[in-house]
Amino acid sequence: MNRAELADFLRRARARLVPSDVGLTAGARRRTPGLRREEVAQLAGMSVDYYTRLEQSRGPRPSRQMLTALARALRLTEDERDHLFHLTGEQPPRREETGTHVRPGLLLVLDRLHDTPAMVVTDCGEVLAQNALSRALSGDILARPPRGRNMIRRFFQDRGVQELFPAEDRPERAREQVAGLRAVAAARPRDPEPAALVAELRATSEEFARLWDEHEVAVRRASTKRFRHPAIGILELDCEILVNSDHNQQLVIHTARPGTESYERLQLLRVVGLQDLTPTGS
Repeated sequence: MNRAELADFLRRARARLVPSDVGLTAGARRRTPGLRREEVAQLAGMSVDYYTRLEQSRGPRPSRQMLTALARALRLTEDERDHLFHLTGEQPPRREETGTHVRPGLLLVLDRLHDTPAMVVTDCGEVLAQNALSRALSGDILARPPRGRNMIRRFFQDRGVQELFPAEDRPERAREQVAGLRAVAAARPRDPEPAALVAELRATSEEFARLWDEHEVAVRRASTKRFRHPAIGILELDCEILVNSDHNQQLVIHTARPGTESYERLQLLRVVGLQDLTPTGS
């Protein structure tokens, strides 16, 4: 592990960012350019002390999970992320695995969506990034262990997730999840990821197995969904989906139509903020 080179790389990557690049407010005037160390630590989900020691060439070797979090926090390109791994003596993720690396441009769009819930997900349902309103609406998914970040798996294995939707809407939400996964699995027949997820859910969820056997297929597109929030009530939101050039990542944006009750409730949700009021299913 090259601690000196790692420290220099982290400092320079931090210095080139401004708060608006990562969805933060600038606040008081800054004496030096770039993000503060505590802001990078917050974005990466690590302690300020740990990050500070990395920048001071005296930290322990970060785990692969921590390196991935740093790459996202600092908005690194894939080449820069690979360099970060090399500096710590780790092999970068294989290129066929890079569908989990959110491109900086996609994160830039996400960071600027302050007034509507939005998240970046893979076509197999892995949540890669959320903005503040998304966390307020459906909980901080990235705070969960890696296996708990897949929305399809959670829908069929964690009944608390289904509580996010009104009871009468849940059958349709379930059919959408299965039909979308079938489309992905058919489009990527040699990819083990969707096949493994299908096999797991067929073995663990009777509902999934029943719906899978019905052989419905549907590519995920724009729709209208109702969400059930324990403090705000029912929100009817339009769901728009922007797909990246490789078609393996999606920016999912939920908006409320101005003048509706859901629009007013969404504004209230901004006040409620990140209070953890959504069901955990634990």
